[in-house]
Amino acid sequence: MQQAQFKIVFTGELMPDMPLEAVKANLAVLFKTDPSKVERLFSGQAAVIKSKLSSQEADKYIGALHRAGARAYKEPEHTSPTLSLVQTDEELAAAQGDNPPAALMTCPKCGHAQSHANECSTCGIIIEKYLARQAQLHESAAPQGASATVSPYAPPSANVSEAMPRHGDLKPFSVTGRIGRLRYLAWSLVIMFAATGLFGVAAIMMAISSTMGLICMGLIGIGMLVVSVQIGVQRLHDFGWSGWLILLNLVPVLGSLFPFVMLLMPGSREVNRYGSPPPPNSRSVKILAALWLLLIISGLVAALTIPALVEMRQGAGF
Repeated sequence: MQQAQFKIVFTGELMPDMPLEAVKANLAVLFKTDPSKVERLFSGQAAVIKSKLSSQEADKYIGALHRAGARAYKEPEHTSPTLSLVQTDEELAAAQGDNPPAALMTCPKCGHAQSHANECSTCGIIIEKYLARQAQLHESAAPQGASATVSPYAPPSANVSEAMPRHGDLKPFSVTGRIGRLRYLAWSLVIMFAATGLFGVAAIMMAISSTMGLICMGLIGIGMLVVSVQIGVQRLHDFGWSGWLILLNLVPVLGSLFPFVMLLMPGSREVNRYGSPPPPNSRSVKILAALWLLLIISGLVAALTIPALVEMRQGAGF
């Protein structure tokens, strides 16, 4: 047995306390259509909203329409002609035969294909205004005479990069920059003199308080180590070497030779990746470096002669 089918009929009647404009807006949202097309439902004639529905499906449509504010009715299907929103296949074929498809155009901005119109239905531009604006921009971007032509052999009109300074800045308490051999010796001597004086003060404080004296000596030793590493890194930068190579001083055997490399090896005279060469040595730098060399030579001589003198005295019976 064939299942009974129903249709949804709407006559324009509204649910109680529902304004007409609100119902029209609700139906436009419900049918996902333009509000102007909903006006057909309020022409005073019975309109078929949906047909060929089961009883359960028809009840769902009735509930949705009632919630939208439109009083609709469920009626059994029959063959009597009524006004319907649903076009039959014959009506669609007749409509297409009467109105052949119009020639399409392409939007110059977004490329959307549509029938001829002044406005694009996708991006919303006014096509004539858009084309006029594009032509105006094209004319303004065109070169004004031969003066706009740039010769490929012309020099650049802007500086490619800033010129490096001839000499770099001195930064005693930093791991950036470069220093030469004499300045490395001079600064090392200053560190030694400063540490000697500070250790003397710490010794006096130790006589008063051993704890305070030990703390001061520890802080002085750490400070001396930090500054020594900083100037050592700058000395390595003068070669173009990484400052991490200062750790080679901790390697057995190599650590006893690497300080002589830092003292004797000349730095580069050109700009390297660590900056410009250090400034020329001042007179004070030269004097301090000479004094430091004198102390080193005196120490070496003493280290060689003192054991010999001790042996001579022991051999002489003193």
